[in-house]
Amino acid sequence: MRNLQKQRETLYLQQGSQDDQSPAAAATMAFAAFYVLSGVTQPLLMTLAKEAGLANPNCQLYMLFYYLGPASVVFMLLADKNTTWPSPTALCKASCIAVFDFAAQALNYTGSAMAGPTLFAIIYSSVTVWTAVFSRIFLSRELNQWQWLGIIIVFGGLAITGLDSMSMGREIFYGSCLVAVGSMIHALTYVASEAVMTKGDDTLSVQANCAIQGIVSCSVLFTWQVFYTLPRFNELILEPMQNSHTSYLKAITILLSFTLANLVHALCFFHTLKYFWGGSTSAGVMKGLQAVLVFVFTSIAFCGHFGGEELCFSRVKFLSLMTVVAGVLLFGKATEHAMNSNGGYTRIDNKEELVV
Repeated sequence: MRNLQKQRETLYLQQGSQDDQSPAAAATMAFAAFYVLSGVTQPLLMTLAKEAGLANPNCQLYMLFYYLGPASVVFMLLADKNTTWPSPTALCKASCIAVFDFAAQALNYTGSAMAGPTLFAIIYSSVTVWTAVFSRIFLSRELNQWQWLGIIIVFGGLAITGLDSMSMGREIFYGSCLVAVGSMIHALTYVASEAVMTKGDDTLSVQANCAIQGIVSCSVLFTWQVFYTLPRFNELILEPMQNSHTSYLKAITILLSFTLANLVHALCFFHTLKYFWGGSTSAGVMKGLQAVLVFVFTSIAFCGHFGGEELCFSRVKFLSLMTVVAGVLLFGKATEHAMNSNGGYTRIDNKEELVV
């Protein structure tokens, strides 16, 4: 039984179904690695944007550049003569998901600017458990007692973070709350994005889903820049830049780095959802590793250089981080054990089903 499951898992990762044209396992693992690494850079860039005077939450200028990355994927589709354009129904589904993701990421990165990247990373890793819960509801994935225990441990770690953020001041606490809500909504988009790429006959490709969601969000943000930010540009952008001694070159470099980082992150994210074993659940588990890396890099790069205690290491933060990561790892191990015991997921007629 176990050997049969291993054969199915290897086939799923290396070949997939002929209709789905899944890439090789090495390529899928590489995409997953870049998904994690590019995700690490985003909260760090958000900290740089705040220090440069570019992070006014009313403008959301940084989010326009954030979504320019995935939106630019449309040029890849236009350049490919074999591109199959999505149907109106699939287009509508992806557009609706984009609206939810736009709201989620606006909350997340506004909260990151307020609370700092370390608290952001710890709270944002709760995407793992929210993804599991929503996968249970919408994709009918069963959760065993050890998976639920992992979820409880993660929420315990988040509670420690919440109590710690309250002691740091109102702004940091509010920022933590924004990230908590944003993480929950973002997890829902994980599950919805996986569904529109793998469920049913009218599915989207990785590039099409990425491009559509990016274009929709860019359109909303560009309209906001024209009607809100532009009339107040001196007050909300130029003056904070001058007060922070930020040159135009530095500002453009930070904003374009957002674009590049999220281009890589979005493509790798959608690829991981569609092709990596476990789909949205596995993508959520990877947030635990991302949280650890952000925590380490932030303390090394920023603590003592600028900002406040929200950028520095503390015992409470470390306790919270270890609690969250322990819950994430327990959930991941329990998921792997459940898959091995029950036969695992495999693709059948372009759908992911549990095979016993």
